[in-house]
Amino acid sequence: MEIFNLSKLSTMSLLQNQLSGNLPSTFGYRLPNLEYLDLGINHLSGALPSSISNSSNLRRIELGDNKFTGPIPTSVGDLRFLELLELSGNLLGSDSSSPELSFITSLTKCKYLSILVLGGNPLNGIIPNSVSNLSTSLEQLNATNCKIKGSIPDGIGNLTSLILLDLSNNDLTGSLPATIKDLQKLQYMDLSMNKLISRVPLHFLCALHNLDTMNLGQNQFMASIPKCFGNLTSLRHLDLSYNKLHSAPPEEIWNLKDLLMLDLSSNLLSGSLPYVVTNMKMANWVDFSTNQFSGGIPDSIGDMQNLQNLSLAHNRLQGSIPESIGKVFSLESLDLSHNFLSGSIPMSMENLRYLIYINLSFNNLSGEIPSKGPFKNCTAESFTSNQALCGARRLLVPPCPIISAHRSRTKRVHRTIFISLGVIIAVGALSFGFVYLRYRKKDEFSSGADLSLVAMPERISYFELLQATNGYNESNLLGAGSFGSVYRGTLDNGRAVAVKVFNLQVDGAFKSFDVECEVLRNLRHRNLTRVISSYSTPEFKALVLQFMPNGSLEKWLYSHNYFLDLMQRLDILIDVACALQYLHCEYSTPTWLPF
Repeated sequence: MEIFNLSKLSTMSLLQNQLSGNLPSTFGYRLPNLEYLDLGINHLSGALPSSISNSSNLRRIELGDNKFTGPIPTSVGDLRFLELLELSGNLLGSDSSSPELSFITSLTKCKYLSILVLGGNPLNGIIPNSVSNLSTSLEQLNATNCKIKGSIPDGIGNLTSLILLDLSNNDLTGSLPATIKDLQKLQYMDLSMNKLISRVPLHFLCALHNLDTMNLGQNQFMASIPKCFGNLTSLRHLDLSYNKLHSAPPEEIWNLKDLLMLDLSSNLLSGSLPYVVTNMKMANWVDFSTNQFSGGIPDSIGDMQNLQNLSLAHNRLQGSIPESIGKVFSLESLDLSHNFLSGSIPMSMENLRYLIYINLSFNNLSGEIPSKGPFKNCTAESFTSNQALCGARRLLVPPCPIISAHRSRTKRVHRTIFISLGVIIAVGALSFGFVYLRYRKKDEFSSGADLSLVAMPERISYFELLQATNGYNESNLLGAGSFGSVYRGTLDNGRAVAVKVFNLQVDGAFKSFDVECEVLRNLRHRNLTRVISSYSTPEFKALVLQFMPNGSLEKWLYSHNYFLDLMQRLDILIDVACALQYLHCEYSTPTWLPF
């Protein structure tokens, strides 16, 4: 490759340029002043030349996503200014003469090394203890999917500047070194898909207060989840799936209110899902599937407004699907299969416009399968093996009865209305009965009683009324209504009366006077004042009634300072109904006077 004869070149960036072929063995000699080399995402192959160390000023090497083969030359460790080494996505291996990854030992001489990315290479070796001597400036160590064997050395704890540690998808065995607690700056830790083992809770991980991501999934951890995980308030992603974790998750873990992803699937976890599980209101991914959780799904699930994926499949959950799940409008995937859930599928789920995947199979659900919203595109697999579901034929369930769940609810509403009407009619009939009995008694009295015993209305002159009320003085005013005012008066004989004077300037006052005369003349009850006399001319109309000193009916019915029991109130209201029956509801109820 003749392009490599530029001895004064300091930067070479040929990223994604379809380059192919091998790097010449004299590569480093030809580019002695090179500081930055980027040949990533090409088709380069062959071995990395050992002469690369002759480009002694190199600070950044990016050769990822090519087809380089062979071992990583140990001469790379002679690049004393090296800050970044990115070799991911190649076919690089280890030196066959040693089971350890010897190039790591050589890199201990690179005191400025801050980023080491080796992922995707079949290194097929053991991490040497010398990893503890790597630069204290190392911030990123990525060796995912490299077929690394053996255990993680205790010396990993010396890399105190480490922010990212990714050793996922390897063949690592043994226990997790407790020295990891010394990585106080660590924000991202992925040790998933290995064979790491522990029979005791990993309490030392609780010291990593800056962790944003902790992924320990697909290992062989056999303990309970430490309570102190609830103190890792910086956590946004926690994956403990596919282990053998047991017991109920500690309540403290639900305090991680800013957690975005929680995956506890495929463990041996038990207990119920508490109400406080929904404290994680920011969560968008929650997977508790394939455990031994029991009890019901919390009604508070509707508070998790950011939830996009929820899987509770393969547990022992009982009860119904909460209606509130229809409020999780961001939901895209819902799997509640293989439980013991019963009851109907909430119609509220028709509102979940973003829901793409639904699996409610292998439960004891019954009733109508909703047909709108996300249910339009569901298949039979989503509802198979349930107790008594019905719905569309394409879902391979029996058709629902003509009266659907919706119509049934409507029927219940109608039934309630009819019962209410029946009560109203019954009360009306009772009122009519009272009126009938009163009329019959009145007729009996009219036909059989001695008319000489019936008291005739007293005659009281206009002047007597004026004098009795002190000229209708405000100090005698008892109250005012729509058609007039009521005054207290004292007649010449010392008798106290109530005088209702009608305001004839108001529309309806004439008719109200006639109505009240008719009602009060025909009704007799301890709760209604008795008419003593009346005075009527075209210019002045008044009723003279018995004065009751205990206050008005309005006060006794509605004021907190006066008290009537239920039967007293009902008795009074029946008399009101009787008055309305008598008048055929033609006019409004009379103004009730003090009693």
